[in-house]
Amino acid sequence: MASRRRRRLKRRTRRKLQGWGAVALLLAVVWVAGHWTVMWPVLVTVLAAVVVGAAGWMLVRAHRLAVGRDREWWALEEARTRELSMAEVDSLSWQDFETYVAGLCRRDGCTKVVVSGKSGDLGADVIGYLADGRKLVIQCKKYAPARGVGSQDMQRFVGTARPEHGADVALFVTTGRTFTSAALGLALRQDVVAIHRDLLGSWVNGAHLESLIPLNGSGGGNRRRPPS
Repeated sequence: MASRRRRRLKRRTRRKLQGWGAVALLLAVVWVAGHWTVMWPVLVTVLAAVVVGAAGWMLVRAHRLAVGRDREWWALEEARTRELSMAEVDSLSWQDFETYVAGLCRRDGCTKVVVSGKSGDLGADVIGYLADGRKLVIQCKKYAPARGVGSQDMQRFVGTARPEHGADVALFVTTGRTFTSAALGLALRQDVVAIHRDLLGSWVNGAHLESLIPLNGSGGGNRRRPPS
């Protein structure tokens, strides 16, 4: 019973509000009609402002949608281009992959680039020097595209890159899609540059090594000139 009474009260209140609203609207119309000579410029101005505002909002919204679609298209296109380039890399053996990475280093101005190409290299598959003289030590992992790099791989590289090889810049490069969160966290804490598949695809497509170094690790270190 109480709920029915509340519903009736709500209906009555709604009807009263609608009635008062209709009366107020009628009075407003009568008042405007009686003062039309004064009010019509104001009404025209307000209407014009509403039309201009609506048109501007529609233009801004259309622009934002177009920009969003354009960015999405470019992102998809870049991803597609990276994958096309990575198809050749995927066909390489792990030995050829190390040689290929060394070639990318030379392309970007690295000097005294050496490929280990053997087991027992203690994680230093490629060693060279950046153009500014810092020693570069690279671990290469030729993995399936869907595979991720785990923390154990990263731990082994962290344990040798600087203590054993004196790296100023330690680079972990893989054809795998990702680094696990534990591996990436370790890389960031230990100042290791983690280059996953997408970043490698950008490198293959012409991105300079120096532009990749800050992305997944600071890549800092003391500057060191290569021995004569």
